[in-house]
Amino acid sequence: MAWLYLAAAAAFEVAFALGMKYSQGFTKLTPSILTAIAIVGGLGFLSLALRDLPVSVAYPIWTAVGTLGTVLFGFALLGEALTAAKLVSAAAIVGGVAGLKIAAS
Repeated sequence: MAWLYLAAAAAFEVAFALGMKYSQGFTKLTPSILTAIAIVGGLGFLSLALRDLPVSVAYPIWTAVGTLGTVLFGFALLGEALTAAKLVSAAAIVGGVAGLKIAAS
């Protein structure tokens, strides 16, 4: 169940990051409210996941999935460039988190 909580937390993390963009500095009411909900949801589910998962694994996974999701949705929804440098950097993030998970086992 902890991994499902972590997946939900990561989804809320992506929603939080995108919501900040759409809220335009918290000047748009609906996106600002949705962003606040996403913040609470992300932290809430992360805290549930941390009951059973080590913080040294769960937190990096949460931030990595949030980062990767934000990069992909930034490309898909916002028309941001998906350059070779971004792809290599994303692969480095995945490799680093995988290393932390392996080291914790």
